[in-house]
Amino acid sequence: MNERSWERLLKSIDDGLVVPVIGAQVLKNERGDVLQKLIAQRLLSFYDEPDDCPLTPSYELCEVVSRLKAKHNLQDLYADVHDAIEQLTSGEDFTIPEPVRKIAAISSFRLLVTLTPDDLLARCLRARCAANEIVYSPYLPTSEGSDLPKDWLSRQGEAQLLYLFGKSRPAPMFAIHDEDYLEYVHNIIARGSHVPLKFLEELQQRSLLLIGCSFPEWMCRFFLRLTNQGRLSEAQRKREWLIGEQALDKSLIYFLQSFSGGTEILSDISPESFIDELHRRWLARYSDQEKVSLANNESVPRGVMFFISYCRATDLPAAEKLFESLKSLGVAPTEIWFDRTAIEPGQDFHDRILEGIRSCRYFIPLISQSADNLDEKYFRREWNEAIDRGKSIHGRMFVVPIIVDQAYEPLGYQRVPREWIDNLDFGHAPIGLPDERTNFLFKKLIRAERQQSA
Repeated sequence: MNERSWERLLKSIDDGLVVPVIGAQVLKNERGDVLQKLIAQRLLSFYDEPDDCPLTPSYELCEVVSRLKAKHNLQDLYADVHDAIEQLTSGEDFTIPEPVRKIAAISSFRLLVTLTPDDLLARCLRARCAANEIVYSPYLPTSEGSDLPKDWLSRQGEAQLLYLFGKSRPAPMFAIHDEDYLEYVHNIIARGSHVPLKFLEELQQRSLLLIGCSFPEWMCRFFLRLTNQGRLSEAQRKREWLIGEQALDKSLIYFLQSFSGGTEILSDISPESFIDELHRRWLARYSDQEKVSLANNESVPRGVMFFISYCRATDLPAAEKLFESLKSLGVAPTEIWFDRTAIEPGQDFHDRILEGIRSCRYFIPLISQSADNLDEKYFRREWNEAIDRGKSIHGRMFVVPIIVDQAYEPLGYQRVPREWIDNLDFGHAPIGLPDERTNFLFKKLIRAERQQSA
């Protein structure tokens, strides 16, 4: 790719018009071993089978499962593969591959697809935002089917991740061999059980980065057609980039060159190198000033769990400590609205703040004597907006006032709204560090939100 091609790709990513599709080749450890190969070797060790036959790169698991199912119960192999994945990815010495971390760190990616059954990409996404995992499998229980939420675009603090061939479980609910993949494909064609139609519709309208995807020739053709609204030869509004280590079949290359002009094969760069370059260029697009602007624009996502309101002139250190405390309880940074800027916002940012208050789950005003002594500060507008919204909320907590002074004296403040003092139980977090009672309250609120989301 030349400079102009990179620039066009990055602009499309910024506009939300590109979806990364992550395959098995991306999941390599520091020694260069692909996770799929390690899973296959672990599976052989479970059954005391010799590991002396060469395995085809990118097809190791399929080959080992095909070998073992001739002598062992196929249903048991799903649980064994699940155990192997857990053992390999949950040990203290395990490190998530850097390319996975970097692709997840690109916040412009709101829709992502994984072709592997592990949860590594989801783990990395949660380091920057909430991750809604959409698992497709024809064999899921009826109650577990899911698809892209209708309001996903308004969920600014959330990424949508599709497991196209199921997610690892100790049951035959994810693909582990070639016939599984065929059945998943057939179920999509036949519009069978749990097909994520909404997600597929979005893929049809966006360009795709197919990174490290070990597709058999037939599946590659099917996937490209599935994710286009019309014939490949007529596609004009979107593109696909194929980035992989294995050389493509000559007949597939001929097919793509003849009928899919929008598909570009990048054979001169590895998946890891491509992601490194993409991540570097994406970060470099923002100067320091633009990064502040980006942070401001993204820091008021709709529907955050907690909105921290405080006086920047007096209580920034306490707000920062409370922010870190909430993160330590498992709340993603993008689930918390916390503005660190010390300037009064302009009209556009003011509107974003008000929208954040109108859509957050809990509003947390920080209360201190220093702030109470000030009569004209922006945080009081935030408080008034929260009071107004609270009038329409019944049956649940919305405002969670927190005293950040060392002394706990709820009645000792002159400018704190009277309706809060008379009707609400104030928490206590001296210098932003919640005491035991307040910490328990936060855990309770977070647990309730997670259960509701589940």
